[in-house]
Amino acid sequence: MEESPMPRDRFVLVRGAYDQPDLARPVHADRAIDAILPFAADWPHDRRGLALWVIDRRNPLTARVAVNRLWAICFGRGIVATQENFGLQGDQPSHAELLDALAVEFAASGWNVKALLRRMMLSATFRQSSVNTAAKLERDPNNVLLSRGPSSRLTSEMLRDQALAASGLLVENRGGPSVKPWQPAGLWEDAGASSQCTSGYVPDVGDNAHRRSLYTSRKRTSPPPNMLLFDSGSREQCLARRQSTNTPLQALALVNDPVFFECAQLLAARAARDVGSDPVQRIERAFRLLVARDPRPAELAALRTLYDDRLAAFSVDAAACAAVVGTATPDPALAALTLVASTILASDAGTTSR
Repeated sequence: MEESPMPRDRFVLVRGAYDQPDLARPVHADRAIDAILPFAADWPHDRRGLALWVIDRRNPLTARVAVNRLWAICFGRGIVATQENFGLQGDQPSHAELLDALAVEFAASGWNVKALLRRMMLSATFRQSSVNTAAKLERDPNNVLLSRGPSSRLTSEMLRDQALAASGLLVENRGGPSVKPWQPAGLWEDAGASSQCTSGYVPDVGDNAHRRSLYTSRKRTSPPPNMLLFDSGSREQCLARRQSTNTPLQALALVNDPVFFECAQLLAARAARDVGSDPVQRIERAFRLLVARDPRPAELAALRTLYDDRLAAFSVDAAACAAVVGTATPDPALAALTLVASTILASDAGTTSR
């Protein structure tokens, strides 16, 4: 990792092609950045010097980019919509003065991410209702003006971790090696991993199967399929901004993926333990554990109808009941509640932050 005592010559690349340097346009370590922040005389002309330039409080770019990314996490859209491009080809900031003020405060705080997120999430802008109206939709369809609260689909990691947490399965131990939660068999072999790893992908069991998604083992040529399905990217190239899609496969994964169905089983069991035998109270408890609010009357009525329908079916089909519950002893009420919990996991209320 040490710098070479004989650094090679560097040139501007023609249209960015690595094999087409423009020999008439040499590049020096401080040439392209003076317009943003002059390179200090005591900074070494190497990667360490570049790092010092990046995090210098006088650098107007670093804090803006960081604040914009944190804002996008909270509000679903950055103040600069093109998080990957703050240049001339990127979008202009919708609230330039707000971005500047937060950037200055962020740098002055010593890059305190927790304090910045706290300020954003306790703001009146974040806490306002996300309910839309015809007038707001006509004037501000993409909520650029922040006329309503944020509403966005949770990321792949958030969806899985939320399901694990609500069901009580999430293991929150910090650090340690990567883990291998369940995924369909044969994917690594299909991606050509057999020549590098004779054992292939062997899913973990126990606590390692329920670690936070942050610790999931990844192979660039074979990323975790349930994360890829929810737009996490393969990591074969840098992805500064994820595109949020809405496909039938996503709904099927939330209902059929063994990880999510296991969460539905444990969520139902947890709700049954926490309250009495009243099905309405059980449904409300499962909904509250996952969505962090009480179900609306229409939502509760739909879930109660589903519960009653499945309860009647499982009462006369012991084999199906046992398969849903996952035990040899059939429990029609718990099986029906499990499908209700699975429905909540896959619903708009369970997958959307609003």
